[in-house]
Amino acid sequence: MNAADRQIERRWDQFHTWGPYGLLVVGTFLALATSDLPSVPAADWSEFGALFIAAVALQLWHGPRRGRSTPSRRGTVYYALRWAIAFALTWLNPFFAFYAASGYMDADELIPGKWRRLGLFASAIPVAGAQSGGLPPNSGPQWIAFAALLVANSGLQTMVAHLTEQEERRYRERAETISELEGANTALQQALDENAALHAQLLVQAREAGVADERRRLAAEIHDTIAQGLTGIIAQLQVVAGAPDLTIARTHLERASALARHSLGEARRSVHNLAPVALADDGLPEALKKTVAEWAERTGIRAEFTVTGTAEQLHEELAATLLRIVQEALSNAARHARATRLGVTLSFLGDEVILDIRDDGRGFDPDALPERTRTGGFGLDGMRARAERIAGTLTIEAEPGHGTAVSARVPLVRDDR
Repeated sequence: MNAADRQIERRWDQFHTWGPYGLLVVGTFLALATSDLPSVPAADWSEFGALFIAAVALQLWHGPRRGRSTPSRRGTVYYALRWAIAFALTWLNPFFAFYAASGYMDADELIPGKWRRLGLFASAIPVAGAQSGGLPPNSGPQWIAFAALLVANSGLQTMVAHLTEQEERRYRERAETISELEGANTALQQALDENAALHAQLLVQAREAGVADERRRLAAEIHDTIAQGLTGIIAQLQVVAGAPDLTIARTHLERASALARHSLGEARRSVHNLAPVALADDGLPEALKKTVAEWAERTGIRAEFTVTGTAEQLHEELAATLLRIVQEALSNAARHARATRLGVTLSFLGDEVILDIRDDGRGFDPDALPERTRTGGFGLDGMRARAERIAGTLTIEAEPGHGTAVSARVPLVRDDR
């Protein structure tokens, strides 16, 4: 409750506390002002004095109002006694109906439930009697006027009471809604605090996972560049060792030298930004075409590269990943497949890119794949991890004696630079 609401509530408390006193004083003043004081019997003065003292004593017994009260037995007794005193005073003089009208002010706070309507009807009796000329009515027309005024007063007060009850109901509903909102806000703040703590924990975990992933990626980069280059160099030098003449030896030495320079460039490039050298100046289709051609020349295996669909400039991470998958697949084919033909197909299919590498080599048993990968370094597992890192998938189809097919399917992410 804000300061303005507290101020209004305080004024209502003052009105309910001092209102009956004020109405009693007004009724007394008007009664005295309109009476022929010398002709008033002493008995009437004693009755008036006793009732006036009883009214003041009753107000003192009830005490001041402190905040909005709820109906109670004490409040009902106070209301009934005040009505009886007001009725008696109004019977003596109609102007005391002002005091009787105080029953309209606080019936909703003093009388419970259905008895509230009865209290309002009772308060309307002395008021209607005063309005019709005083109590008791002395003639038929006065009785008719009294009855009509009683119906009008009680009906009006009943309607006002009904509207007041509706307003109180809305007030309680608003208070309950505010209470629920405060509870919801408290729960929300607790959830936000928990989320903040969870977010901090997730950041730590993500950082740790990022470090581990970067280590695996660096290991894969080294395997795909330096290790493969060294493997090719060793293979060329082995040929040199068994070469029948100097011309053949020189040719393979030149290939070994080219592989060494290429591996050195890849190592420097990996240290710089881990992007393949082949993609420095070319897009993925051109880089794959050159890679397949160089591999075919180096191994003597017939290899073809095909692009289907409309080629697009891919995000550098996507292009690098697909190139690394092809390089690993070609390395595996050279070392294990004993193939005579190999085909690489890059397909652009709307919102995804599919990379297929197929050979007619000796194949293998897919059920033995875990044993092969345990001895094969990163190999096929590394290819699958690369595809999954960019939200893709990698499938392997192989059968002993019928070749191997590797297919990577990844979402198409364009380079927006």
